Amino acid sequence: MPELPEMETYKNLLQLKFAGHTIKAVEVNREKSINSSVADFTEELVGNKITQIHRRGKHLVFDLASGKKLLLHLMLGGLMYIETDKDTISRSKQVILSLTSHRLTFIGLRLGYLHLLTLKEVEEEFAELGPEPIEPGFSFETFQKLAENKKGKLKTTLVDQHFIAGIGNRYSDEICFAAELLPTRSLNTLDNTQLQKLHSSIQSVLQEGIRYGGYIDLPLFKGDQLTGGFEEKCRVYNREGESCVRCGSVIVKKEVSSRKTFFCANCQI
Repeated sequence: MPELPEMETYKNLLQLKFAGHTIKAVEVNREKSINSSVADFTEELVGNKITQIHRRGKHLVFDLASGKKLLLHLMLGGLMYIETDKDTISRSKQVILSLTSHRLTFIGLRLGYLHLLTLKEVEEEFAELGPEPIEPGFSFETFQKLAENKKGKLKTTLVDQHFIAGIGNRYSDEICFAAELLPTRSLNTLDNTQLQKLHSSIQSVLQEGIRYGGYIDLPLFKGDQLTGGFEEKCRVYNREGESCVRCGSVIVKKEVSSRKTFFCANCQI
């Protein structure tokens, strides 16, 4: 499932491509991916302009000139691709938005969705999301307050969207590795130094993920050299049986709260 760095990468690239562009046509091939009838969805969007694109946690929000919003959550298996008449992708496309010379296609929206909402409805959707970990306001003091009385394992706590927004399986493992902490450790067992290192690792790992374009292996458009560059930067995730880059021990895989989890049992404590 795309996490914060993947969605931030999408946001940045889509903002450059589509902000200020008018939607010329809409095609919906799976009505369950939207939240209204195809006719109503199409009527609202055709002729409407995308003014800006935001990210919140693992969601994208497309601001429309009408004041409405398109809320996107890709969930498991969801992707996007920008087509042109000369470059199409042979994948099942649930929703297609045509803008000028490009088509924004939404692929794999079997669990994900693209919902047309009001500002109030979007705010309600986000009401219980935790803070944004790469925003300036996510200070160590803020993190300390969040962590007070939290007894869950690091793995399950970091992926809890009510605790912090945007972190999922992959980056939780990479964060624990950077902080030299086992993902099975309970948050309330960390001393202040370890908590500070965890806070720092959350920010540094996510920023690195953004810098290298996340891990999605499908480029957003032909010639896209950014998307997916973080895949080869992962230190532990999907590296079971490989040597730890820090100490040389073997990376192991374990299920933690039904989630596959990768770590070094030697240099993470």
